[in-house]
Amino acid sequence: MLAGIVLPFLALVLLEAALRLGGYGYPTGFFQPMQIGGQEWLVENDRFGLRFFPPDIARMPASLRMPAKKPPGTYRIFIMGESAALGDPEPAFGAGRYLEVLLRERFPNAKFEVVNVAMTAINSHAILPIARDCARQNGDLWILYMGNNEMVGPFGAATVFGAQAPPWELVRLDLAIQKLRLGQLLAEVGRKLRGNGSDHSSWSGMQMFTGNLVGPNDQRKQAVYQNFDRNLKDILRTGLDAGAHILLSTVAVNLKDCPPFGSLVSSNLSASDRKQFEQLLAEGNLQSEQQNYEAALKLYEQTGQIRPQSADLEYRWGQCLLQTTNLSAARAHFQMACDFDCLPFRADTRINSFITEAGKRLQPTKLTLVDGMTAVEADPNNDITGQETFYEHVHFNFTGNYRLARTWAEQIAPLLPLNISNPTGATWASQAVCELRLGLTDWDRCNVLEEVCRRLQQPPLSGQSNNKQRLRGFSEEVASLRKQMDDNAAKKACAIYVEALRLVPDDFYILENFAYFLIDRGDLNGAIEQWVKVRAIIPQDYTVDFELGRLAGRQGKFDEAKTLLGKTVVMHPSFAPGWLELGKVQAASGNYQLAVQAFDQALKFEPQDAQCWFDSGLALAMLNRSEDAIQHYRQAVKFAPDDWKAHFELGGLLGQEGKMPEAKAESETAVRLNPNFPVAHLNLGIALVQLGQWDEAEREFEKTLKLDPTNSKAADYLEQAKTLKK
Repeated sequence: MLAGIVLPFLALVLLEAALRLGGYGYPTGFFQPMQIGGQEWLVENDRFGLRFFPPDIARMPASLRMPAKKPPGTYRIFIMGESAALGDPEPAFGAGRYLEVLLRERFPNAKFEVVNVAMTAINSHAILPIARDCARQNGDLWILYMGNNEMVGPFGAATVFGAQAPPWELVRLDLAIQKLRLGQLLAEVGRKLRGNGSDHSSWSGMQMFTGNLVGPNDQRKQAVYQNFDRNLKDILRTGLDAGAHILLSTVAVNLKDCPPFGSLVSSNLSASDRKQFEQLLAEGNLQSEQQNYEAALKLYEQTGQIRPQSADLEYRWGQCLLQTTNLSAARAHFQMACDFDCLPFRADTRINSFITEAGKRLQPTKLTLVDGMTAVEADPNNDITGQETFYEHVHFNFTGNYRLARTWAEQIAPLLPLNISNPTGATWASQAVCELRLGLTDWDRCNVLEEVCRRLQQPPLSGQSNNKQRLRGFSEEVASLRKQMDDNAAKKACAIYVEALRLVPDDFYILENFAYFLIDRGDLNGAIEQWVKVRAIIPQDYTVDFELGRLAGRQGKFDEAKTLLGKTVVMHPSFAPGWLELGKVQAASGNYQLAVQAFDQALKFEPQDAQCWFDSGLALAMLNRSEDAIQHYRQAVKFAPDDWKAHFELGGLLGQEGKMPEAKAESETAVRLNPNFPVAHLNLGIALVQLGQWDEAEREFEKTLKLDPTNSKAADYLEQAKTLKK
C-alpha cells in the first residue's frame, strides 16, 4: 500500500506544489481578488476560459468589479448566460444595463448591484462553475438566460473547441483535473502532441463552425440535451442552496427573419423520395417567388408529407403562411426551421422545454419562470420575433434589450425586501430615459450598427437568403446617422455623456464610450483623460493600456506608446490589435525589424487581417526585403481587394523589381479605385513606358500633372515619352 498508493500520491502532491511555487499554470475561479483605490474588490479572471477553449482562441469574461464584501443594504443580482445575456455586440447597452437603470430610477433610495457574469461562446458546462463561484458571493437574485450555445459551445455536438458531446461525467472529470496545475500541464502537453487542439489559430466568430453540420437526428444532439438538463438542474440547485431567488428565463430567438444557417435532408429518405422532395420544393419555391402563396402552400404540404426534416422547407413554408396571415401556423413552421437548423446557433424547442420543466418542478417560492419569447415580442398576440427585436439570430437590438430588462424588473419588484420595496413612481422608466442614463448617443448607435454590418459580411450570416436586404437596411441606417452627426449633434452628445457620468461617475462603460466619441471628434487629450479614469476603476482590463498606447502613438509619443502596448500584449498575448498597433509604433519610430516581428505576431492570431498584411509589407519594403514585401502586399490585396493603397504599393514594388506586366495591372487597379491620386497615375505611366505603350503612358503622365501640376517627375517622364515615341 505504501509503495503503490501513498508514495505515488505524495509524488503528485510534491509535483503540484512545485508547479504552483514555480508560477506555472493559472487560477480557474471566475473571480480573482484585487485591491483598487485602497479597497478590496473581486474582478474577472481573464484566464477563466482556458479550461474550455484552446489558448489562442480562448474567450475572456467582460470586465467587472464587485466589492469583495457585499456592502450592507445592497441587493446583489447576478446575470448568467452567454453572449445574448451579456449584451453582445455591445455589453454597455445589454439587458443587464437597462435593468440597472430601471431599478435605480424606480427605487432611487435603494442600493442595487447588477453583476453580469455572462460570457461569449460558453454554454452550461462553463456556466455551472461560474454559478458555484457566485454562490459564495451573497447574491440575492440570480437571472439565468442561457441555452443558445449548447450545440456549438465547449463539448457541444458542433463545437470546434475540442471533444464533441462527451457525457457530462467525462466533462466534469476533465474540468476537475484541469483545476490542478498538473492537470493543466498534461492538457498543454496533449495539445502540443496533437497540434493546437483546434483547427483555428485565431478567433473568427461563427464562420469557424460552418463545416460542422449536425443533422436533426444526430445522436450527439441527444447527449448534449442530457448534459444541458443535468447542468441546468445543478446550477439551479446551487443557487437555491445559496439562498438566492432565481429568475429562470426561456430563451428568445429570431424566428421570422433568420433563415436556417444549414439545412440537410433526412438520411432515412430513399432515392425516389429524395428526388420527389427536391422537385416539390423547387416548384413550391417558384410559386412562392411568383407570390402564388396558396399554390406554394399546397406544394409545401405535399413536400412535408415526405418528412424530410428540412430546415429550409420549414422556413419557406413559414414565410408563405406569414404572407397569408396565418400567424399561429407560421410560428410553428419557423420554430421547426430553428429546430432542424444544422448549424444550431439558436436555442431550440428541446432546450426551452428543459428550462420550462425545471422551472415548474422546483420551489415556486424561490424560483420564478419567465417566458423569454413573450417578454421581447412587441405584441405577443400578433407578432413573431424577428428583426424588430434582434440584429441577427439571437443578439438583441436596443429595443429587445429594453423589453427583456423590463420583464425582469417587473418580476424582481415583488421579490424585493421591505426596506426597498416602496417605489417612488407608479411606472417604470421608458426606453428613452434608460438610454439617456446609459449615455447612449448616435455615435454609440453608429458604432454598434457598423459592428453588426461587419458580422453580416462573414459566413454563415453572409450566406442567409435575406442577408443583402438586412445588410442594406443597417448600412442605410448608419449612413443616416453619419449624416446628422454634425457639430450641433456632437454638443448634444457630449452633454448626454457628461450628465450620465454626473449620476454614476464610476460607470466605466460610459467613460469608455465617451472616450471613443472624443477620439472621433479629434479630442485626443480629452479621450486620454477618460481612459485614465477607466484605468482607476478597472486596472485589470488590457483594453485600457491598448487604447492609451494607441493614442500615445497618434500623438507621436512613441516610447510611451511602446510601453503601454507592450503591457497590453503581455496581459493578452493573443490580442492581435495590440500587436498590430505595437508594430505601427515601431515602424513609425524607424524600428522596422521590431515592427515586422510585431506584425508577425498579429498575423499569427488574425491571418486574414488585410491592414496588418499591408503594414507588414511597408515595413519589409523599408528593410529592402522586396520579395517578402510583395508577398505581404498580395495577401493584403487578397483580403481587401478594394484597398487602392495595397494595389498601389504592390504595383510600385513590382515595377522596381522589373515585373512590368504585373506592375501595370496593379497600378491600373489602384487608378480605378482612386482616380484622384496622382502618384498612381505616375506609376502606371512608368510601367507603360517600360512596356513600350507610349500613347497610354503619355495620357497617364498628363493626368498626373493635371492632378499635381508641381510633379516634376511626371513632367520629365512626359517629355521622355514624347521623345521616345518619335
